[in-house]
Amino acid sequence: SKLVNNQIIKELNDGKSKTFYFLIKRIADIFISLILLFLSLPLLILFSLLIFIEDQGPIFYTQIRVGFKGKNFKIFKLRTMKMNSENGKALWSSEKDPRITKIGKILRITRIDEIPQIWNVLRNDMSLIGPRPERPELANSLSKDLPLFRLRSNILPGLSGWAQVNYPY
Repeated sequence: SKLVNNQIIKELNDGKSKTFYFLIKRIADIFISLILLFLSLPLLILFSLLIFIEDQGPIFYTQIRVGFKGKNFKIFKLRTMKMNSENGKALWSSEKDPRITKIGKILRITRIDEIPQIWNVLRNDMSLIGPRPERPELANSLSKDLPLFRLRSNILPGLSGWAQVNYPY
């Protein structure tokens, strides 16, 4: 919040389109995503099999997240937790969370569980770089404590962002 000033807020909210910038960014997102998807396909197949072998449950996990302009979308991930581990409640994960499967620990450490979000980038729900999308319940809670939190929704959420690069899981 120290870096946000009135000029930035004005630019985010004035509705002026930076068409060329967003066009180039979108083309780069699609091009890089297709390359990443192609290169990661063997990993996706391997870990999909391992997830299924571990507990015969679903391979993918979907969750509602808050995206561009506050619109909700469905995010895709490889499942890292035991089935029905949240019972419909939004819970933060802890360091030694007993809900995380053995394969899930590997997926989380390596961030391989995030690879299916490339599909979200191709669908234009997300970009490769941007603020990580939060669950609606957590976004509402965070926006009460952080007055500028909702400014994040003025750009597409990202597969990777500042916090993910600078801090541990």
